[in-house]
Amino acid sequence: MKAKLGMSPIAWWNDDLVELSDDVSLEECLRQSRSAGFTGMEKGRRFPDDPDVMLPILRAADVTLCGGWFSGTLVDEELAAHKDRIQPMIELFKAVDAPCIVYGEVGRSIQGDRSKPLATKPKLGDDEMKAYARKVTAFGEWCADQGMPLSYHHHMAAVVETQDELDAFMNHSGAGIPLLLDAGHLAFAGGDVLAAIDKHHARINHVHVKDIRRTVVDGLDRTRQSFLDAVALGAFTVPGDGSLDFGAIVQRLADHGYEGWFVVEAEQDPVANPPLRMAQVGYKELMRVMTAAGYMVETEGFPKG
Repeated sequence: MKAKLGMSPIAWWNDDLVELSDDVSLEECLRQSRSAGFTGMEKGRRFPDDPDVMLPILRAADVTLCGGWFSGTLVDEELAAHKDRIQPMIELFKAVDAPCIVYGEVGRSIQGDRSKPLATKPKLGDDEMKAYARKVTAFGEWCADQGMPLSYHHHMAAVVETQDELDAFMNHSGAGIPLLLDAGHLAFAGGDVLAAIDKHHARINHVHVKDIRRTVVDGLDRTRQSFLDAVALGAFTVPGDGSLDFGAIVQRLADHGYEGWFVVEAEQDPVANPPLRMAQVGYKELMRVMTAAGYMVETEGFPKG
């Protein structure tokens, strides 16, 4: 089985907590990640939106674009506006041969509001969840018809956070909206990562290998502290530096035949946890567990020729 290893620039630049950002250029971010072994990088705020500008940067760094976040609000808004808003991103991602666009629901979410405790996250009723899942499916089908699949990101502090919410969303949505499995977010939400893989493996088309520090997560007062408070306290880290058993997680994905990107997305303080060192730790651990699970990790970055 083949796999590719990528990173998210959120280890270097945090879009929600500017104080948790390293003052490095896009080129330096890509250089550090590639030097650790990663062949892909998801899109971040310092990436250009013009493929004619982006492609030479990726080529020089010997990396490919392996995804990127789209902030969706389909829980409250209609498809037409989303189609208009995502179309430039679809064209960009097609031009640079990215595998998918990550759909993150920010409608009603409190993930970016430090004044809102985790316990106040939005919840959808059964009928709301059914209608939402159908709408996201239709959007996913439309994006795929445009030549760029989506990958739905369940997320802390959003309308699909817990394992029950993920199960409900998957039950009421269709194959037109694939799933991004994020081990760290599901574990933070109290879910069973292995059970989620067993149940939803047929729809998984992208994987975030985010680890958690269990002592930080379990020590949170969710009636008082927010998602961003948890990030600032160090709730997240890279595989090999946290509490999750990525040997078991990667093996379960292998058992179900998953092939594709494994992306390290681990936002934390870059001063206390230098991104280059964290990249090296994450890459070493992933190579260890992926080799044990029978994966052949591709080492080519930007396509030659």
